[in-house]
Amino acid sequence: MKKSILSLAVFAAIPMFSTSVIAADEAAQSIEKIQVTGSRINRTDMETASPVTVISDDFIVQSGYTSVEDILSNQPSAAGMNIGGTTNNGSGGSATVNLRGMGTQRTLVLLNGRRMVSSGTGADSSVDLNTIPVAMIKSIEILKDGASAVYGSDAIAGVVNIITKKDYEGSEVNLEASQTGHGDGSSYGFSALHGMQLGDGNLVVGAQYTDRGDIIQSDRDFVEPGCSSFVPKGTLGGLLPDGNGGFESGEKCYDYTTTSYALTPNKLYSVFSSFNTELDSDTYFNVDLMYTRRDSEQQLAPQPADIDLDSSKLDSSYTAGFAEDGVVPSELNYRRRMVDAGPRMYAQKTDTYRASIALEGTLDNGSGWDVSATYGRNDSKDSVGNSIHAGNMEQSIYANQATWFSGDILDRSFLESSDTIYTEQNEGGNEQFILAAGYNGLTDNDIGYAVGIENRYESGYYTPDLITQLGQSTAAQQDPTEGNYSVQSAYFEASMPVLESVTLEGAVRYDDYSTFGGATTWKLGATWRVTDEFMVRSVLATGFRAPNVSELYGGNSGSFDYLSDPWGNELDDQIKVNYTSDPDLQAEESDSFTFGVVWEVMDNLSTTVDYWQFDISNAISRLNVQNEMNNCFAGDANSCAAVNITSDGDLSNLSSALTNVGTQETSGIDWNIAYTADSFRVNLDTTFLLDFTEDDIEYEGTIDGNIGGYSEIKSNLSVNYTINDDISLLYNARYLKGMSGEYYGDTFETDDVIYHDISMNYQINDDLSLTGGVNNIFDKEPEPVLGGNDMGTVPAVYDVIGTRFFANMSIKF
Repeated sequence: MKKSILSLAVFAAIPMFSTSVIAADEAAQSIEKIQVTGSRINRTDMETASPVTVISDDFIVQSGYTSVEDILSNQPSAAGMNIGGTTNNGSGGSATVNLRGMGTQRTLVLLNGRRMVSSGTGADSSVDLNTIPVAMIKSIEILKDGASAVYGSDAIAGVVNIITKKDYEGSEVNLEASQTGHGDGSSYGFSALHGMQLGDGNLVVGAQYTDRGDIIQSDRDFVEPGCSSFVPKGTLGGLLPDGNGGFESGEKCYDYTTTSYALTPNKLYSVFSSFNTELDSDTYFNVDLMYTRRDSEQQLAPQPADIDLDSSKLDSSYTAGFAEDGVVPSELNYRRRMVDAGPRMYAQKTDTYRASIALEGTLDNGSGWDVSATYGRNDSKDSVGNSIHAGNMEQSIYANQATWFSGDILDRSFLESSDTIYTEQNEGGNEQFILAAGYNGLTDNDIGYAVGIENRYESGYYTPDLITQLGQSTAAQQDPTEGNYSVQSAYFEASMPVLESVTLEGAVRYDDYSTFGGATTWKLGATWRVTDEFMVRSVLATGFRAPNVSELYGGNSGSFDYLSDPWGNELDDQIKVNYTSDPDLQAEESDSFTFGVVWEVMDNLSTTVDYWQFDISNAISRLNVQNEMNNCFAGDANSCAAVNITSDGDLSNLSSALTNVGTQETSGIDWNIAYTADSFRVNLDTTFLLDFTEDDIEYEGTIDGNIGGYSEIKSNLSVNYTINDDISLLYNARYLKGMSGEYYGDTFETDDVIYHDISMNYQINDDLSLTGGVNNIFDKEPEPVLGGNDMGTVPAVYDVIGTRFFANMSIKF
C-alpha cells in the first residue's frame, strides 16, 4: 500500500532516530504551520530540500547522555577536533561541536531558532554547549547544509538548533548518576520541571544541577608514563645536579600523567523558564529565560619553568663546568619541573544569561509576522593556581643558588616567601543583542515566502593576569583582547511549486558589517517527487563567515603546540608558537552543494542518500606551522619567513598569524536506513568522507594531535526493541574506520573501532520510570596515536573513559 507524500516528507526530514520519527509523524498530522530548521517559511509539513537530523529527548535520556556535547560529538557528521570533558589542556572548561570537521567557528548554534551568545572564558568564537541544560531540551535539529542565506554568518558547515520544552503541564523530577567500570569519574545530577496554565498562557520553569567527577590519566592501563625533560631536580645547561654542588649528565624524564586529568570535573547550575500566551485571537507573546553557572576545573602537571640565567650572576663553582676554552657562556638555561609548588590548578567560573522576548501574529490573509529581541551575556573569571613568576624565580635563584641547584625538593614556604608562586587571575566575557522582525505567508498557489530584517551587536573581551601580560610568568605571554562590531541584515526567502511534483526554494540575504563591509549570500533548492515513494532533493548555496572579535582584536598570545622539530634543537614536543590576530581580516566565503534521494523502499522501510560538498575560500586560518617548518628545513626561504624562523632552526620567535589565505574543500555522502515495525525501530546512519583538503594538505583518512580525526567512515546503529508496554531496550553501536598518521617521520595506522552501548527503560507506572545502561560495554581502549595531544591518543576522537554505568529515575506528579 502506498504512503502519503507527507509521510515520505517526514522520513526525509528526520533520517536518524526512530523515537524522533514517531513524534514528527504525530506533528505532521496537524494542519498547524511549523518552522523547520533551515527555513523561515512557516509550513504545513516538514518537507524541505535540505537534509535535517532530529534527535528527541527520549533518545537522549535512554542513551545516558547528560550533556549536549556528548550528544553532538557522537554524530557521524562530526569530525576534526572539538573540545569537551576529556580536553584537559586548553579547553577552559568549554564544550563545542565541529560539524564536518570544518571548525567549531563554522557551525552555528541556535536556541529555538535564534542565535546563542558565544560563551567560554572571554572573546570566544563559538558557543559553550555546557550553557544549555539537557533537562530543557525537547529535541535537537541538525541541519547538514550551508545556511548563511537564511541565518547569516557562521552557518557554513551547518546549523544545530536546540528546541526547548514548551506548552508543558505537570511536574517532573529526574535523578541521574553514573560511574566508570574503574570506580572513578562518579557523576550525578538532578533536574526539576514544572508547567502550568497561567491565565491564557502556559508557564514552564525548570532547574538542573550536574556534578561531573574527575579521572586521573595514569589510572588507565593504556596510558604510558609520560616523559618530559623538565624534571623536579632541575637542570642547568642541560645537566643534572650531582648532589655535591656540581652538575652531570644523566637521564631526564618526568611522568606528567600522574597529576593530569583524563576527565575534567565540572558543576553546572541552570535555571530556565518559558512563558507563552495568547494576547488575542491573532497575537501571541513569548518569553524565554535561561541562566547557567559553570564551575569547572582542569589539572596539569606542575609548571615547567624555563629561564635563561645570566652566568655573570652565578657563582663560578656552578658555571666552571660549562666553560669552553676558559669562556663561560653569557647565559645558561635553567629548567625545572615545579613539583615543589604542586600541580597547575585551572579553574573557571562562568555565568551565562539569555533572555528572548517575541511577539507573533497572523493577519486576515493568513500571513504571519513576528518581532523579537534577544539578549545574551557571558561573564567569566578563571584562575591558574600554583603559577610561577619567572622574574621572581630568577631573582630567587641568584640569591639562593645552593638551594636551587641542590637537586632537592624545595619547601613551599620558601617559594612563597620569594613570591615565586602566585595564582594567575584572568577575566573575560561576551555580549550579544539582536533585534529582528519578519513577515511570512503562503499564497493560494502554495507559494511560501518570508522577508525580514535583523540588527545584531557582538562584543567580547579577555584580560589576562598582569604578570602574564608582562611576560613575567613561566607560562606563555598573552596580551588583552577587546572589541566589538555590529551588523544589519535583510533577507528574503521563497518556496514555489513549478510543477505538480517539483518545488523550488530560494533565499537571498545581505549583511552589512561595521568591520569589513557587506556580504550577499543566496541559496537555491529543489525537491522532485518522482513517485509517492521516491523523492529527489538538492541545494546549491553560498555562505560566509565574518571574522569574530578574537580574530580581529585578539592580543598576541603564546601557545605550546605539539610539533616535531626537524632540526632536533628542541628537547620537547610542545614548542611555543606566538599567535597573532589582524583587525583587517575579511569575511570567509563558501559554496555548498547537496544532492540526495529519499526512498520509501517498502512499508516501514526507508532510506536517504545525500552527497554533500563544501568549498571555502579566503578562509581565516593560520599557516600549518609543522608544514612550514618542514619546508624551511628543506630549504624554502619563504616558509622560514612565513613562521618567523631561521634556516638553521632557531624557533625562539616562531609565530603564526591569522590571514585570509586559507582554503578548505570537503565532500562526502550521508546514508541512512530507517526501519519501523510494531516492536522494533532500527536506524543506521553513516557518513562517508570522500575528501578533506585544507590549504592543499589532504586530511581524509588521517588523524593528528593538532587537527583531530577525519575518518573515512563513521556510522551509528540504533536498535530499539519494545518488549511490552512497560519495558524497552536500546542498543547503540558507533563505528569509526581506522586512520593513518605521521609523526617525526614515522607512519602509523589505527584500527577500526566499534563502541557498544545498551540500556533499558522500565515504565513502572504512569508517574515513575527507571532507565539504566552501560556505555562502552567491552571497555574498548582508545587507539594509540603517535604525537597525540593527550594520553598517547586524541581524546576528542576516541573514548578514553572506558566502560560507564548510568541510571536515571523520572518521577512525574
